Amino acid sequence: MTHKWWQNAVVYQIYPQSFQDSNHDGIGDLPGIVKRLDYLKKLGVDVLWLNPIYDSPLKDNGYDIADYEKVLPTYGSMADFDEMLKQIHAHGLKLLMDLVVNHTSDKHRWFQESKQSKDNQYADYYIWRDPVDGHEPNNWHAAFGGPAWTYVPERGQYYLHLFAPGQPDLNWENPKVRESVWNIMRFWLDKGVDGFRMDVINLISKPAGLPDAPEPATYGMVEDLVADGPKLNDYLHEMNDKVLSHYDVMTVGEMPGSTPEDAIAYTGLDSHELNMVFQFEHVHLSPNPDPRLGKWDDTPVKLTELKKALSRWQKALDGKGWNSLYWNNHDQPRAVSRFATDDPKYRVRAAKMLGTTLHMMQGTPFVYEGEELGMTNVKYTRLDQYEDLEALNSYHQIVDQEKIIDGKTMLKYMACRSRDHARTPMQWDDSLNAGFSDVKPWFALNPNYKQINAKEAIDDKQSVFYHYQKLIQLRHQSDLIKFGSYEELDPSDDQVFAYRRRYQGKTLLVLSNFTAQAVSRDYSQATASDLLISNYDDDKGTTLRPYESKVYLFK
Repeated sequence: MTHKWWQNAVVYQIYPQSFQDSNHDGIGDLPGIVKRLDYLKKLGVDVLWLNPIYDSPLKDNGYDIADYEKVLPTYGSMADFDEMLKQIHAHGLKLLMDLVVNHTSDKHRWFQESKQSKDNQYADYYIWRDPVDGHEPNNWHAAFGGPAWTYVPERGQYYLHLFAPGQPDLNWENPKVRESVWNIMRFWLDKGVDGFRMDVINLISKPAGLPDAPEPATYGMVEDLVADGPKLNDYLHEMNDKVLSHYDVMTVGEMPGSTPEDAIAYTGLDSHELNMVFQFEHVHLSPNPDPRLGKWDDTPVKLTELKKALSRWQKALDGKGWNSLYWNNHDQPRAVSRFATDDPKYRVRAAKMLGTTLHMMQGTPFVYEGEELGMTNVKYTRLDQYEDLEALNSYHQIVDQEKIIDGKTMLKYMACRSRDHARTPMQWDDSLNAGFSDVKPWFALNPNYKQINAKEAIDDKQSVFYHYQKLIQLRHQSDLIKFGSYEELDPSDDQVFAYRRRYQGKTLLVLSNFTAQAVSRDYSQATASDLLISNYDDDKGTTLRPYESKVYLFK
């Protein structure tokens, strides 16, 4: 295996709107990111991934792009971007941009032209179809609710949008569209950015003929029908040939619905397409059997199912591809609340436990802003406290229109799974507005910022921050952690996640107790050469205390 720089890296994801305000408008911006680079360097990460900063009407928080070569004025100017990139590189860090090219905004000039007629130069930049019996061309639903088609009188046709109506899907069958995308990528790479995270990139190739879904869900996109289309490999290979192969970059493809076998095809170590994928298997686990509800549920995930999902990817990609490792991102609730506990008694230990469990696996770890502090879900109780398009649309469709469950139940589910939990402003200190801004923030802070914030964490040597710092240092120092093979231990154990890593004659044993009870497990840890890291100050051997996690080295 030829080792690449991104296999040694740890990535920190920044949601710019919520990271740091510098110009007193309550919204995070690019100069605000520069202000916090010393903090990120102290944490020890290598790469920063920014959620979209392009000009946008913000129908979906920037994932609806109106101009790919202009910075959203709220975030700053292109000069601000250039200065930010210069400072990021001066700190020895790299920058990953969010590439959103399955769809654009309906305000993009391409779409504004395309919708006017069937014979202009952008007429085939999007996916247009005639009505069928006076209705939508097929029975697909959009990810955020409602039909995946919207009618435009000027053309007498419907356009496809797998997400919101303001996010029309590009027609990748058109070679001019693909060349336009390559030009966008070259624009940013020539500026010096170090790679891309590619939003829902496995949706760009649609199934031939756009057939009806066999059993359309009441809510949400039919992933198994629209994902991993017949020409996806061709498109990604062309992307690599025309653009990526000419730069030393890191590429991550977000691929909902993809299997490990799919991922190897797109990201195999010799595939000449992408470096790694974001898969969703572990974060999409939901015990709720009602498909009409989509992800909405508050039943705790079974540890046995979580282990099965993560272990499947670890074993399948070993030596063939490369994993991305994450608990949190801008589309997921806070991991400590969802997969462990945010009980103040155990929150710190639980957050450290989750970090250890993930960072000891093979792959590139991603840390989402505030994860290194153990930030938690917000305790919302009213609909008007939510901001996210997906959550609001879901409530109105599931409660008001379909009447599947009542509002109280849906609010309970949203309090567990809404994307809004990840989007509250970063908690820097216990001052007014958590040090994020000196005016009212664009979105309400989590009230627990007085107790959970970066200043408090840096002042406390036992904090989650320093545990993550050590996890990152261990990865940088150890080829065993980076490249070792993976062996799951006791898959049916519903309390402890245990696994081994092996590489060049050395072995790691990772033990994590996912419960608030003390349990006993003997994996011959008494014969270990060293205890590399633990979230307790001492070692009780075969005893695992509440949310205890420890890593042993055997030589």
